[in-house]
Amino acid sequence: MSELASTASALASASEPDVSATIARLRVYPVKSLGGLELDSAVLQTTGLQWDRHWMVVDAEGVFVSQRELARMALVQPQLRESTLALQAPGMAALELPLQAQGALCNVEVWDDAVTALDMGDVAAAWLQESLGSAGLRLVRFDPSAQRACSRKWTQGLAAHTQFSDGYPVLVCTSAAMEDLNARLAAQGHAAVGVERFRPNIVLDGALAHDEDHWSAMEVLDAHHSLLAGLRLVKPCARCPIPDIDPASAVSHPAVGDTLRAYRQDARVNGAITFGMNAIVTQGAGALLRVGQRVQADYAFD
Repeated sequence: MSELASTASALASASEPDVSATIARLRVYPVKSLGGLELDSAVLQTTGLQWDRHWMVVDAEGVFVSQRELARMALVQPQLRESTLALQAPGMAALELPLQAQGALCNVEVWDDAVTALDMGDVAAAWLQESLGSAGLRLVRFDPSAQRACSRKWTQGLAAHTQFSDGYPVLVCTSAAMEDLNARLAAQGHAAVGVERFRPNIVLDGALAHDEDHWSAMEVLDAHHSLLAGLRLVKPCARCPIPDIDPASAVSHPAVGDTLRAYRQDARVNGAITFGMNAIVTQGAGALLRVGQRVQADYAFD
């Protein structure tokens, strides 16, 4: 091989990514802590996938409510129609709201953040209270004129925003991580669980279990292998008891959390159990992500 050819080959090898994977699943959760939707495609916005955590259930004081307090929220299933959000719950007629519904401005709290939101009215509130069996609940929509900043402690100083997610626009995990968890559950005599318990937005095939822990960034490529979107993986996703809740029955069992505790305690978040990585959007806002698109990443070990 000539010196020129050798140099070209070396440069080509150097440019090859450490990891090549594909988007296996795309999921959105229109109302925080209610059921999720599996999509073939989704528009990527700076605040995450379109309509993801765009609505939220709050109590009478405006503080967000989740499956931690009301496991029955897992049974409420959303549908995104052409111009409406529909919510369905066992034994209830569906609730339908315009996607662009307006409402009275109100102040709400999600974790340590106070933001403005639009109240979806008394009919939606009554529907939630009946379907979830809890007084005082109301449904709010993220105020399109508001901004909720992500913690710069984890974004390395980069400005990023989200809506009603726990703190970051996109949650990424791998199919292999679920296979590993289910193998561990099976070894203990427990049934397999689905990835929906972990509420990710992007699930990847072709990467090792928890490989995303070691990426600083990942790129989504289009059909021509050109850069379509870029995400920076910024914070391990610390887990609460929600993955223990069966989304089909709203019954909680500690098997998932107990199993993860044996191998997923993460020093980066003070020993909390982690599963998946939170990401911010650095390029490609407005791009259409699709199942089957190629993703590439490089390792960034400290």
